[in-house]
Formats: sequence, structure tokens, C-alpha cells
Amino acid sequence: MILALDVGNTQIFGGVVDKDKIILKFRKTSKTGASSDEYGLFLRSVLKENSIDPSLIQEIAICSVVPDVVYSLRGACRKYFEVTPFLLQPGVKTGLKIKYSNPIEVGSDRIANAIAGIHLYPEKPLIIVDLGTATTFCAITKAKDYLGGVIIGGLRLSMEALEAKTAKLPSVEIMAMTTVLGRSTTESLQSGLYYGHVGQIKEITTRITQECFQNEKPFVIGTGGFAGLFEKENLFNVVHPDLVITGLIQALKINRSGLNHF
Repeated sequence: MILALDVGNTQIFGGVVDKDKIILKFRKTSKTGASSDEYGLFLRSVLKENSIDPSLIQEIAICSVVPDVVYSLRGACRKYFEVTPFLLQPGVKTGLKIKYSNPIEVGSDRIANAIAGIHLYPEKPLIIVDLGTATTFCAITKAKDYLGGVIIGGLRLSMEALEAKTAKLPSVEIMAMTTVLGRSTTESLQSGLYYGHVGQIKEITTRITQECFQNEKPFVIGTGGFAGLFEKENLFNVVHPDLVITGLIQALKINRSGLNHF
């Protein structure tokens, strides 16, 4: 079995993969300053609570946009699983040609998504929209060129900014809406968050298509914790909430020959 961990700014998204099938998914608040013991005990506990023997974890793959967490996670993997984890970072094999001016700047979660995209949907121009703390867009050509992307504030970040910077606007539940016009402050906020994001996704996807693919219709993948909210809006060809886990597993396989156990 393989344990895959995507360390985001808000949460750690984890998955256990057995024979190329995700058999467990879990989330934990990412906490800068947490010790290796905290992470190790949590990971073993969540596996046991889901009837998975921690000793069956043979490999671990990590991608992280929070560098301070990586050291503790590595220590946890070595101490509690006796595994040296694979870290998706600059210098490892990806199967992509990164066209960023400085390839090191591309977040490892975005690279994992792109690896999964070219694996699952080969020979298609791709736009990957990841709806998490930030909402990110990535453009990948048929030839596996990672062209670049767009980053905007995510749904929860937008809501928290409104709550923090205004005197009377409350925190609201983020949800799919059926009407644009709100008839209360709560509904107005929910509608603005939802349809504001719909409009941004449509506009940015259209402009990426025109700029990068000469109007050839790309295959658009929605992923991340909030992607499922927008399924009825026809923004995506497919919603694949576990794309980053799939990409991490593929990256691990590509680089497997250079890995050793602790």
C-alpha cells in the first residue's frame, strides 16, 4: 500500500492507495510547528480507525506548498512507518516540460495535478482548475508542455476576507446556489461567492483557450475540495477530486528506481 499526502495551506489531504485504487481518503488541518510525533501518531491512528494496518504501508509520497511541515512529516514517516518518503520537488522526474520562467516557482500540488492529467487524459490539451485555499488554473499542451497558470483567491479565502474586513458581514456556509439574487445578507454573500467564482472560472478558461490553444477546445478538469459544488454549471469536462493523489502516485512510480527504504 502507498500513503500519499498533499500538504496545502489549510489542510493535509491524504489517501491510501492499494493496487492503483484509493481505498481511504482523509483530511487534517495543516499546522506549522507540529512535531514528527504529532503527525506520526495521527497518521497511524487514522489508518487503524479505518481498519488499515500501518505496517502495510510500503511507500509514502508527499507534495507540499508549506515547507515548514515537510521536515516533521519526513521524520514521522521514518519513525512511525520505517519509510523514507518520496517528495515531489524540483529535480525529480515528472514527464512534463515546465515552461515557467523559473520552474522552481511552480507549486508541487499543481505539478502533481498536471502529472495526473497527462496520465489520465493523454494527447489532450488540458486546463486543470483546482479549487482549494486558492483557485489555480494550469494549462498543459498535448506535447506535455506545462505552459503556466493563473492563481486567484479561493472561496473560503474570499469569505474570510469579507468577514474580517467588514463590520456587518457574517461568515456563511459555502454552497451551490440555484438563484443569483439573494433575499438576505447570508444569501447575498453565498450567491456572490458562488456565482462570482463561476464567472471567474468561465472567463479565465475562455482566455486561456484563446491564448494558449488557438481556440482548440481543451479538456477541462475540475479538482480540489470545492470542485464538486460546480458540477451543474458545465464548467468542467470532468470533476476529479482526487487528482493530486493520482498525480503523486504516478510521480512516485516514475521516480521509484531511485528510492530506498529507511
